[in-house]
Amino acid sequence: MAKQIKTGLKLKTIYTSLFILFLGFNVYTQDTILPLWPADAIPNRIESDEQEILEKGTIQIISYVQTPQIDVYLPSEANSTGKAMLIFPGGGYQILAYDWEGSDIAKFLNSKGIAGIVVKYRLPISKSLENNQFVPLQDAQRAMRLVRYMSKTWNIDDKKMGIIGFSAGGHLASTLGTHFDDEVYNYVDGADLLSARPDFMALVYPVISFSSSSVHSGSKKALLGDEPDSESIRYFSNELQVSEKTPPTILFHAADDKAVPPENSLLFFQALNQKGVPAELHIYPEGGHGFSLATKNQSLGRWTQHLYEWMLQF
Repeated sequence: MAKQIKTGLKLKTIYTSLFILFLGFNVYTQDTILPLWPADAIPNRIESDEQEILEKGTIQIISYVQTPQIDVYLPSEANSTGKAMLIFPGGGYQILAYDWEGSDIAKFLNSKGIAGIVVKYRLPISKSLENNQFVPLQDAQRAMRLVRYMSKTWNIDDKKMGIIGFSAGGHLASTLGTHFDDEVYNYVDGADLLSARPDFMALVYPVISFSSSSVHSGSKKALLGDEPDSESIRYFSNELQVSEKTPPTILFHAADDKAVPPENSLLFFQALNQKGVPAELHIYPEGGHGFSLATKNQSLGRWTQHLYEWMLQF
């Protein structure tokens, strides 16, 4: 334990130094970038010639993530509520819609005094990985622990840290919300002494089930492969993994979502109710899939206000 504490203090010094460096660099973007793992300790990484790709079009898209990281967006200290949300963009476990369901969401949260931390997690289709199906969860657990470790530096209350995920990012968020205690990687440093459990959770048009008829086949194939075994299907069907310790959850979905049917949210909501976990579900008449902030739909666009009002209880 003494060795772990010493390692933890060293980690704190390294990350604080990195924070100061990036803070000075990002005066105008208000955004701090930190790697999730030490460069020589990224779990399940193997050497390959694969390169990360960033496409800047109408939506900023990242694919073949090589270096997982967190992008930290902080409100002004005067406006800060001490709350934070880790944000998991979607993309079917094949890409990350990084501004659409990431930095844009962080900036909205900042407007409400909430820190927004976008998680650039590794995607299981990468050939730079082994034991691929557990890699996104490894990055999600590590992100939660790292933000808790740095919480005082960022003026965050470590007991008011939630998560929000969109589409396949919603699957990853709900996987973290149900498997936060699972040991999916070996101890690296002092951050790993902290809990990976979110204090609250928001899921937006989430992929939830890999075992029901409402499965999103693209996400399932990307994460589990062509012929997954029944144990893997059950483990990552998160409506089957809810427990009394699952965080309070709010869900948002559109009734006309053809890509990820709203039954996914319904299944998770029902499982939460059965376990006595506080839950709230909003299903809007229309909006399809992938609506992000829904700025062009007045009715659907209210979901962000509903989210903020729900978060006031934490």
